[in-house]
Amino acid sequence: MKRREFITLLGGAAAGWPLSARAQQGSVMPRVGVLFGTAENDPEGRDRFDAFRQGLEKLGWMPGKNLRIEARWGGADLERMRTQAAELVRFKPDVLLAGATVSLVTLQQAAGDIPIVFAQVTDPVGAGFVTSLARPGGNITGFTQHEFAIGVKWLELLKELAPRIKHVAVIHHADNPASAGYLATITPAAPTLGVELAISGVRNSSDIERAIDAVAGRPDGGIIVLPGPTPSSGRDLIIALAERHRLPAVYAFRYWVLSGGLASYGIDNHELYRLAATYVDRILKGEKPADLPVQHATKFQLVINLKTAKALGLDPPITLLARTDEVIE
Repeated sequence: MKRREFITLLGGAAAGWPLSARAQQGSVMPRVGVLFGTAENDPEGRDRFDAFRQGLEKLGWMPGKNLRIEARWGGADLERMRTQAAELVRFKPDVLLAGATVSLVTLQQAAGDIPIVFAQVTDPVGAGFVTSLARPGGNITGFTQHEFAIGVKWLELLKELAPRIKHVAVIHHADNPASAGYLATITPAAPTLGVELAISGVRNSSDIERAIDAVAGRPDGGIIVLPGPTPSSGRDLIIALAERHRLPAVYAFRYWVLSGGLASYGIDNHELYRLAATYVDRILKGEKPADLPVQHATKFQLVINLKTAKALGLDPPITLLARTDEVIE
């Protein structure tokens, strides 16, 4: 993996500087640093990055002309991300983009007062990233993906797809501070749905294999995968193991189902990165993160892969299919 990726885009203004003041600096271009938790060769990570760049281009930040972007890819390695966050700060960016919670944590620790825009974070107030949604109050603002209560929806969806399920492995990134919020909503809901949970924090592929093998050894098993860098980076492995062990699984994002997963319910996360570009644009033109309200995702998608359902011996009820936004056959 390349340690540095330079994408040159041209002109604009740094955080807190009017465009006219920045122009007086001659050839100096505004700079944006980006930190993702996924690997550089991860297609989903590249799609998020592309969505962000497309959003900037629509606002007039054209490649090779008026902006420099430097991206880092953590590959689900927390220590690497901390090193990369420090590298991005040395790049002296005018704005930083954090791709999801783990990226935001590492950037917040390294950035000082550099403005940060996030694109995929749950409960930024509860996590202490901002003072309030309406008035963030510091150097951080952005776009939230959903509330933790969506975790109950994932469990309900799994039971609707496979009513016999009794044992569910909840797989999450062990270093993701957001995991506790999801688990706090899923855990008390499980008994009411007749489900026993096995909570599995993972950091690598071996952890993933152990978590899935454990639930595969019990009758009527299933899987819920929470958002986080390690599960996302290991999604091909998770999907393959779920298929091998004939375990129904529910995921947070559509790209899992496109890769062969059974079902997902969640936001259009690419749209959040396009929206994040609007806040980066406003900060580059002189606005402060403290004055830009945190915004919620508004578009949710229920996606089901009928081919995978058939392979698992499942027959999704008509009532479920009727409210599904996309059926993959």
